[in-house]
Amino acid sequence: MAEITAANVAKLREMTNAGMMDCKRALTEAQGDMQKAVEILRKKGAATAATKAAREAREGVIVSSVLPGARAGILVEVNCETDFVARNEMFRAFAADVAARLAADPNVGLEALRQDAVGRIRENLKITRHVRLEVGGNGMIAAYIHTGSKIGVLVEVGAGNEATVASEDFKQLVRDITLQIAAASPLAVSRDQLAAEVVAKEREIAAEQVKNKPPQAIAKIVEGKLEKYFQTCCLLDQGYVKQNSEITVKEHVANVAKKLGDTVTIRRFVRYQIGEVVSP
Repeated sequence: MAEITAANVAKLREMTNAGMMDCKRALTEAQGDMQKAVEILRKKGAATAATKAAREAREGVIVSSVLPGARAGILVEVNCETDFVARNEMFRAFAADVAARLAADPNVGLEALRQDAVGRIRENLKITRHVRLEVGGNGMIAAYIHTGSKIGVLVEVGAGNEATVASEDFKQLVRDITLQIAAASPLAVSRDQLAAEVVAKEREIAAEQVKNKPPQAIAKIVEGKLEKYFQTCCLLDQGYVKQNSEITVKEHVANVAKKLGDTVTIRRFVRYQIGEVVSP
């Protein structure tokens, strides 16, 4: 029988992601044969997560959890390998549990929960990314998960007065804003939130597109193209979808704020879509 060394145990653990004692026992049972030990661990389910991890997890769901009082909430992307599992109730229950735990404690450890779910569901599962928002001052956090759970939104909307937050008109406005973000996919709340390099790049692209135009016309055309870009990617500049874009989101918010007799501010939002490429 081959000697069961600490290095061999560590190597098996690296290969399988199983626990140290599980690896030592498997190697002992396999009489030091590494491949046989892997098979033993797989048969026991201890190596399931590691052997599945080579596969790409690109299906999945976006889930959310907003704490009572709407002062804090979380948005999470949880991935799996197949659409079949993405629609599975066991997987969806796992994803919802992840969101609830992270909403309550953003530092909670989830690896044991994930490993258990991998063993039961028999696919690689990844808690790919999450974001937690908390209200600053008067306001509320709201979430929206689009049908199919492939798109999710988390938003913070503020008000000047505490009483405003409890009104139905304010709550309806916040719900409508989440729908707008899901449907129109803005990049920022307003143009001043866009990174300077992003705007510079758009200006450069626009200038390149019209470089053969008369010099005196180029500046005006470029500014026009930039304005169109802002209307596409800045939430407040977008046409309000519930009114067929006849007014902007900024105008709609102002109308509701006037009705409420208060100031209303869309402070920030996050929009997740399954499988999208995320910049580092």
